[in-house]
Amino acid sequence: MNNPLIQQSINDTGEPIYKMTTFDIDVVARLTGGIAPTIAYFHKDKEVTDDIRAIRFHFDNPASYIEDYNTFQSMLFEKEQRAINELYESISIKPKNMSSGMQLVWSFFVFLLVTVPLLIAVFILK
Repeated sequence: MNNPLIQQSINDTGEPIYKMTTFDIDVVARLTGGIAPTIAYFHKDKEVTDDIRAIRFHFDNPASYIEDYNTFQSMLFEKEQRAINELYESISIKPKNMSSGMQLVWSFFVFLLVTVPLLIAVFILK
């Protein structure tokens, strides 16, 4: 496999093994017009999204031939979750830095704001 994220080396018994070259991957989530976010992967300011997809969607299970793939995959999963949470927090209408009590009051206020026009329309139509 010719992938810059995978390197071949020799283990103690002299057999060739494959390892990930780096765990220093930055993950960015963006909204590009659909409902689901698009996730991009970067290493040293170079996009490596296609390289990661090539590993993940290879016809052989990557964990079967890459020695530290499970650790790599766990690290990516955590970074993907963090990137998605940061994206949704950035587009949320909820004010930042509120206590849980104030968040409850805010949620109730938004609920009232949405339902008041409906209640007015129901009373007018009667």
